[in-house]
Amino acid sequence: MSARPKTKKQRVDQANRLRPILEAEYPDMTLSLDFTNELELVVATILSAQCTDERVNQVTKSLFPKYPDAEAYAKADPEELQEDIRSTGFFRNKAKSLQGMARMVVEDFGGALPRTMEELVKLPGVARKTANVVLSNAFGVNEGVVVDTHVKRVSHRLGLTDETDPIKVERDLMAVLPREEWREYPWRLILHGRRVCKSRKPVCSDCPVAELCPSAEA
Repeated sequence: MSARPKTKKQRVDQANRLRPILEAEYPDMTLSLDFTNELELVVATILSAQCTDERVNQVTKSLFPKYPDAEAYAKADPEELQEDIRSTGFFRNKAKSLQGMARMVVEDFGGALPRTMEELVKLPGVARKTANVVLSNAFGVNEGVVVDTHVKRVSHRLGLTDETDPIKVERDLMAVLPREEWREYPWRLILHGRRVCKSRKPVCSDCPVAELCPSAEA
């Protein structure tokens, strides 16, 4: 267990020490959501809220061919769309978000997903996390840092932030990480959170960064 970083410089140093270990432990940067274009990615990301990526991939296997473009989602029967995505949970709200997003894409952006943070977060169901996923993975643009429940938890435990609000966590991570790592670094934190630094019971005995972690159990 290490002392908790308190200053920005200490957090930058902590991120630098963690980097080679996390890179070696989690070299695969392949997104776990299946998609072939930016619309499919935003749909999959909306569906992934409080649902496993594995389940989302099962659902989108038939969903994507049925709704090949934004217009198809916009014109879909709401109840039918709800049934198509029911197993992802919160299907009524998700269906509403999907149709609202698709209608705005069709009406305001000519059927093509916008490519800026400012425009993406105007879409129903798309907050900064989803926008960052789409920008970095579909368009190769590092505008911000993806902060999901894993990134929020793991970055706090590792001493990279003292914040709990996702926007403030993102701000702190953007301050201590170089822009070229804004996609890779949080993705490795996500994988670490899924496999080792779990919410209820982190497996500190098997953690490759335990010696650097101020929250590690003795």
